[in-house]
Amino acid sequence: MSKIRVGVSGINAVDNPGPGIGVARSLKEDRDLDVQIIGLAYDALEPGIYLDWVVDRSVMMPYPSGGGEGLLARLLDVQRSHGLDYVIPNLDSELPFYIKYADQLRAHGIETCLPSLAQFRLRGKDKLPALAAEIGIQLPQTIVVTAPSMLSDAIDRIGLPVMVKGCFYKAFRCYTKPEAAARFHELVAEWGYPVILQQVVAGDELNVVGLGDGEGNSLGLVGIKKMSITALGKMWTGVTVKNAPMLAAAERFVRQSQWRGPFELECMASGDEVFLIEINPRFPAWVYLATGVGLNLPARLVRRGLSLPVESNRDYAAGKLFVRYSYDLVTDMTAFQNMLARGENP
Repeated sequence: MSKIRVGVSGINAVDNPGPGIGVARSLKEDRDLDVQIIGLAYDALEPGIYLDWVVDRSVMMPYPSGGGEGLLARLLDVQRSHGLDYVIPNLDSELPFYIKYADQLRAHGIETCLPSLAQFRLRGKDKLPALAAEIGIQLPQTIVVTAPSMLSDAIDRIGLPVMVKGCFYKAFRCYTKPEAAARFHELVAEWGYPVILQQVVAGDELNVVGLGDGEGNSLGLVGIKKMSITALGKMWTGVTVKNAPMLAAAERFVRQSQWRGPFELECMASGDEVFLIEINPRFPAWVYLATGVGLNLPARLVRRGLSLPVESNRDYAAGKLFVRYSYDLVTDMTAFQNMLARGENP
């Protein structure tokens, strides 16, 4: 098989890690794929740039702001200079751009495997009440706030404490109205409207990562229970679980939406009840766990997009431990200087 050059974003393996390194490691571990990883970085200090045993080449990318024409031009430049067969975007803020330009990228020989814009909007935090009802899973009381004047009444209706969530990223548990108001304005300044207020549900945090084929079928699901999290709410340790209601809801989500590409369902389990918290339209940062228990979803994604054989196995073992760790790398300044001066390394 000829070499497949795959662009992977989200290589910011920091205290709030992106999924890119887990995706890249997974692709490298498919022995039947000859993959070269091209890291798509937005900052010269993203750690993935320096992990040269995982990321073969890194290039600086412009932020997907405005219409995204600059990002499109840069991708085509990378394709001409180094070859680029496939791109896996791993950040929520990138996805509208990649969905918009998917046909143009394909015309230049760059494949993706993404949901449609309608599917992407379907799982937006402001659309979750309707979606949760459709796939038969409970949702904590949720209010979409589109103006400051709505905030106080929304808090009164939900009660304290309350989760205050940005439309793209970040969520804060707030215990007082002033704290909720401060977080609300912080999120509006960073991400705009809407801001979502949601009831706090006690219980175990459960997540499931999955991959849809675009025809209503799942190409694999892996569930996890969070055992410890960081101050930013990111999982540090977890264990694989087979929570039947959560996995069944994920299957219904794929079937009902005809979802194409990766996704993650975030849930809370309280006794026999499972509540949907949100749906992310990409791989989670812990995606390598799925590879570690036998379901290499990033490799299946690339294989599906390039019409290569995809493994049919969907079983995995419960009780497998996931442990995130810090790693100290000492290197010279060459890669950093290359990224600043040339916009790529090596």
